[in-house]
Formats: sequence, C-alpha cells, structure tokens
Amino acid sequence: MDKTVVITGASSGFGLLATLELARNDFSVIATMRDLRNKDTIIRLCKQDSILSKITFMQLDVTNKESIEQFSNQLTRLPSVDILINNAGFALGGFCEETAISEYEKQFQTNFFGLIKVTQAVLPYMRKQRSGKIINLSSISGKIGFPGLSPYVASKHALEGWSECLRLEVKPFGIDVALIEPGSFSTNIWTKGKKIAEKSTVVTSPYSSYMEAIEKELESGKSNHCDPREVANLIVNLCSKKEITKLRYPIGKGVKLSLFLKNLIPWKVWENIFHKRLRV
Repeated sequence: MDKTVVITGASSGFGLLATLELARNDFSVIATMRDLRNKDTIIRLCKQDSILSKITFMQLDVTNKESIEQFSNQLTRLPSVDILINNAGFALGGFCEETAISEYEKQFQTNFFGLIKVTQAVLPYMRKQRSGKIINLSSISGKIGFPGLSPYVASKHALEGWSECLRLEVKPFGIDVALIEPGSFSTNIWTKGKKIAEKSTVVTSPYSSYMEAIEKELESGKSNHCDPREVANLIVNLCSKKEITKLRYPIGKGVKLSLFLKNLIPWKVWENIFHKRLRV
C-alpha cells in the first residue's frame, strides 16, 4: 500500500514542488491549501495523469478553528496517515520596537500555532498505528537571528524548540520528527509571501535607513539563491527512509558554515559581521 502524505501549504513554494515530487515517487499525497482555487497550478504542472491521480486536494486554513476541525474529520476517511509535512507559512519582517503585538500574533498563528493544531490532529492516528513521520519546514532563521525580521525569526525559533520536545515525546511510539532548515532559496516567501510590519514601512521610521540596507542586502543576494527543488528532493528522501535518524537537516548555500561559525566565534565578532555587511 502506498504511503499517505499530508502536506500543508501545497499550492506554492516548497509545498508545491514537494507535492509533485512525492506524487512522482508513488506517494499518495493529500495536498492541503487555504484556497482550493490554487490547485489549478498543481494540475497544470502535472504533465502526466498518473501523477495527478496520486494527489487529493483538501481545503485547510491552519489559522481557522472550523477548517482544522473539518480537516480532522476528513482524516478518518484515510486508510492511514503515514507522513505529515508542515510547510504552510509566511514571512513577516519588522523591527522589534515597531512591530505590533497583533502582527506578531498573526505571524505565530500561521507559522507556529497553526502547525501545532495540524500536528495534534494527526498524531492520534500515528500513535494508534505506532508509526509515522512529521517533517517541519523551519529555516536557518530558526537558529540565527536577523535584524528587521524578528516576527519570522521568533516563530521559527519557537518551532525549533517545540519540534525538539515533540521528537523526544513521540519517538517511543515509532514516530520520527525532523526539521528542515533551508537558507536562501528561490521561492516567493521573500517576494509575494513577505510582509512588513506597518510602522516599519513608513519613511519617518527611525529604522528606515536600516530597513533600506536590509532590503538591498536581500535583493543583492537573490542571484545566489538555490534551486528550491533541492528542498523538495530532501523531503522525498526523508519520506522514503525507514527511519529518520537526525532531528535537524540544514540545507542551502553557506547554511552549514554559518551555523558552524555562529557557534564558534564570540558574539561581538558575529555582531560586527552583520553591521559591517549592512553598513549600519
């Protein structure tokens, strides 16, 4: 019997590419998305009917209680729930002083609390069958802080700690948990998917020149962004494993070096590197 994979945020970015790649590798994919009209993008990219036949579309807004409840009820109709890929998310930038609590809450509702709700809906099925894999899409931002991105960074740091606890709790039930920590990839999370806290967008902000430097740095780095299919292939690889033996899987150009250096060099040196690069 084919393994059943549930993936959130399947209509774009890593989620879309992983959905297609998993279907190509004979997984039965439950592709969830907030707006089912976006399934047309996946259908258009499925060049073969045999791939499309492996995909079932399901509406799911991870921030909506009723949607989560409906999703939970639909799980009872599946033969099994073997793998959950928590991919849904967006990036909110903004400086700590200027980002409203309501904006932080909105970021966490999707990137953190929504992910928890989906996981809690799936876990009873995995526990009952005493097997399963939960793959959470984190980021290098879950290990390294960046100025002007505190809402996104905070949500990913929270995800890292929660996932570590989760792995220790569910491993005795035969359930593996893994974190994928991408660096800079060519997805729309830093273009269409990125939002900026309202106060940090006005020219009168005391941080306006700082934000300008950060935006310039992000823009100049686009040419070095990696192919997002690398992350999709890693997801398929982890789904295909009998056992996921590690918790964290950093991926992307310079990611492992950055993590190594942050743990090696004194904070003052690390801090100076950031400010010198941004020229602030």
